[in-house]
Amino acid sequence: MNVEEISKLIEVFAKSGLQEFTYEEEGMKLSLQGKQNTVAVSAAPATAPETAVQTAALAPVPAEQPAAPAVEKKEGMIITSPLVGVFYAAPSEDAAPYVSVGDAVKQGQVVAIVEAMKLMNEIESDYSGTVAEILVENGQAVEYGQPLFRIVP
Repeated sequence: MNVEEISKLIEVFAKSGLQEFTYEEEGMKLSLQGKQNTVAVSAAPATAPETAVQTAALAPVPAEQPAAPAVEKKEGMIITSPLVGVFYAAPSEDAAPYVSVGDAVKQGQVVAIVEAMKLMNEIESDYSGTVAEILVENGQAVEYGQPLFRIVP
């Protein structure tokens, strides 16, 4: 099988919608696998499966996909984490959380703690309003800029 024949086979495979295809001829094995609109090609001698495999990725194959549902944009302001650390909703394990969904908060009010390098950093609300959503779990690791709370006026 020459390069042109392999290329044509890959093209037909990509258009077919198949997820996997294997072809063997005269000691050569060609295995094609499709994943999320891309095709990965592996070729190796059929007699030596442990031989190094050559892999090439092709350009994505256009496919008709259902229209994505419209993303509902929720109203409100987002309080984000100012640093990387661990989110805590309360000052200690047995204490009540600083805020819960439905609680009124004022600008500057402490709403949580983020522990970073054994230091407890109080997270204050940048907004006045009502807590509409708590976006992280107690004890969850958070990243810089990660949304923590959604506050509505």
